[in-house]
Formats: sequence, structure tokens, C-alpha cells
Amino acid sequence: MRQLPEADRDAIRIAQDPKFPRWLEQITATGGCSHPVHLSGSTTTLDGTTGEILHHYDTRTEPGERLMVRCRNRRATVCPACSRLHSGDTYHLVRAGLLGGKNIPATIRNRPRLFVTLTAPSFGPVHRAGEICRPRRDGGICEHGRSLGCGTVHTPDAPVVGRPLCADCYDYPGHVLWHAHASKLWDRFVIDVRRRLASSVGIVQSRFAAHARLSFARVAEYQKRAAVHVHAVVRLDGPNGPDDDPPVWGTADLLTDVVLASARRVQVRTPYSLAVGELALRWGVQVDARPLQADGGGPDDDAVAAYVAKYVTKGASETGAGLDHRVTTWDDIETAPVGAHVRTLMRACWRLGNLAEYEPLNLRTWTHTLGYRGHILTKSRAYSTTYAALRAERAHHMGHADMSDAITERNWRYVDSGHTPGAALIANGIAVDLAESRRLGLEARREGEWCP
Repeated sequence: MRQLPEADRDAIRIAQDPKFPRWLEQITATGGCSHPVHLSGSTTTLDGTTGEILHHYDTRTEPGERLMVRCRNRRATVCPACSRLHSGDTYHLVRAGLLGGKNIPATIRNRPRLFVTLTAPSFGPVHRAGEICRPRRDGGICEHGRSLGCGTVHTPDAPVVGRPLCADCYDYPGHVLWHAHASKLWDRFVIDVRRRLASSVGIVQSRFAAHARLSFARVAEYQKRAAVHVHAVVRLDGPNGPDDDPPVWGTADLLTDVVLASARRVQVRTPYSLAVGELALRWGVQVDARPLQADGGGPDDDAVAAYVAKYVTKGASETGAGLDHRVTTWDDIETAPVGAHVRTLMRACWRLGNLAEYEPLNLRTWTHTLGYRGHILTKSRAYSTTYAALRAERAHHMGHADMSDAITERNWRYVDSGHTPGAALIANGIAVDLAESRRLGLEARREGEWCP
């Protein structure tokens, strides 16, 4: 008789447990999380005045004497269920900074707002999609005897898109070091925008904060060539942020001109190295700044929020530009499931990480992200709400919030994480069912909007 696979046998074992219904409730409560955290402990809620126990919860009555909670990993490649939740939170966070809500006034939709895209510079000719890779007019032959054009029109999903036409010409050290300084380059960009705004209207630069505030939310995305570029929503407020209208001189046209000028101007210099020299790192020549208009002109606010939310859940491995976990040895790089271009970037990152002048960059720690060490999503404090606030609001609606006049005593410890093969099979089924329910619910709401 043919034996069932291990996962199926394990799933049957779990289903036969007397506490299976409660176990299933826990899995459903995590949304079918792929790698839940297992906790052991208790929570006691007391009346703040009388000391009376209002509620007591203890995992000793739970299956396995533990409680499963979400891993909250944002990467879809690691946990699709938690990434969908994170994507939804990101959508509401970005949207609140565009249209208001979540304690942000709706008047911000009338403020100067831009959708900005900043790219990495060129590190060498690469195969491109949608156009013929033509050699240059000077013959298009590099010093290594290779043509700098292939004469082919590539589709966007062609494996060769983004790869160097000549790997020996490609500036792999420059690419890695640009990644390592990208967050610093963004900081310089924001500072320069503030200074230029002040200078443009005759304000002393150090007094800009007394007149206006620049708020933003940005997301980093890997391009086909494995270089990060940045999408950002930039908004100009009064000195107190969302609650203040900007000064009369604060217009979308002025903000656009300043953003474009700052993107062309700012730079960051790397430490001098005998191996690489000193590099002046800048943004690429492809810069875009589109005004977001309350009357519907320009990009749609909801579409912008959805666009940002989409990319915040993508890991490096999903885009083919690195790994979602760190590497610790050279062999990890050699055996990584990546293409030749990305592997060469990882090697460059590892080698440069051994140089004393680059030690502060921790390049070996960030080899899996090709040297990029910034957060995928970054926002200024006054842009909108926070992830913590959104989670607290969700807990409140689910009835998990504590009463304001109560005292809660918590005693928890970490036990384990992840699933057995059978549990993973069941959790995946639940995650798929919940995702389908959400899809059907969204379609029903959209159809309802068109009902007479």
C-alpha cells in the first residue's frame, strides 16, 4: 500500500487531536501565517481602582500550551499572509498622507504634493527592454572587444534585460558603493530641498522650519539591473505639519523646480581607497517629479498609495536582485540561487567589505542586498500615521484593546517559531481561502458602487 506524504500524515495527526478546533482558531487568527511565533505565558487585566480581575488568559489551556502570533514579515516570499497585511497597512499609511484620515486632516489633499522618482546612475551599458540595443555611433566596441549593442528588441521579462553588455566594463564596485550610500544621498537630497525652498523665497535657511515643513514617504525598489531606485510622495505643509497650511509661496510649481534642481545637485563622496579611489555618488539622470492635484489631474492618489504598497512587500530575491537572508561565507555567495550579474555584485560587496576604509559600511553584512542597507519604506515623522497606530486600531476593532481604566499584567516568553509539515499545509490552505474571501468581498463592494 502506498504511504501518504509526510505533510499529509502530519496533517491527519493534527486533525485527530481533541484540541484541533482551538488550534484551527489560532491558525485562522494569524491569517494563515507561514512562520508564526509561538509564545507561552499569561495576561491578567485588573480594575485600576478595586484590583478586581476583569480578565485572565493563560496558554496552559491552549494546544501545546502555547499561543501562535503573526511573524509580521513584510516579504511575500517569506510569508504571503503577513505581507498582505503589511501591504494593506502601507497603503493606508501612504494614502492618509495624501488624502487625510487616521488623524490626518483632509485639507492636506490641497497642499503641494509630488510623486517623485529618483534613479541610480549608470554603471555601464545593459540590455534594455522595449527598444533595440544599438551600438554607439563611434562603433560601439568596448576596450574588451565586445559590442555595446546587441540589435535585439527585448521583452520586459527577457532574462537578459538589465545584464551588462560587457561585464568587464561594468562598474561593480561603484554600483555596490552607491547602494551603501543611497540612504545618505536621500538625506542630503531632503536637506537640499529645504535649503533651496528657503533661498528661493528669501528666507534664512536655518529658519525654514519656522515657515514650512517638508513631509515625505519613500519606498526603495530594485530595477532589472539590480540597482535601487526611489519612489517618494513629497508634501509641503506649514510649520506644524499636517495641521498647518503651507505659506502662500509654497506652490507645487516651486516644489517641483526645487526637487528637480536638488536631485541634479546633491552628491556624497566615498572614503578614498587605493582599490577604487574616491567616488562622487549622485542620482541618475532619469528624475521625475509629478504634481498630485486634488482635482484629479496627474497621477491618482489611490493608485500612488497602491503602487508604494505593492513594492514594500517585495524582497530582494523576488525581484532577482539579491537574497532575503544574509550570507555569512564566500560559499554562500557561490551557491546562492541568483544570476551571474547579481552574484558578481555580491562578490564585489564581500571583497570591498574586507577593506578597512569601508568597514563602517558593513558591506559584508549587507551582501545579500548588494550593499543597500536602508529600509524599504521610510517616512518623515509628520507625514501621516504609523504602523504601530494602525496595528493598535486593528486590535481595538477586533476587541483586543485594554480598557483605559484597567491595569494589564503580562508575562510572556518565546518558545518556538514555524510550522510542522502538516501545519504548514493547513495554514497555507487557510491563507488561500482568506485571500480569496477578501478578493470576492472587494469585487462585491466595487459592484455595489455601480448599483443604482
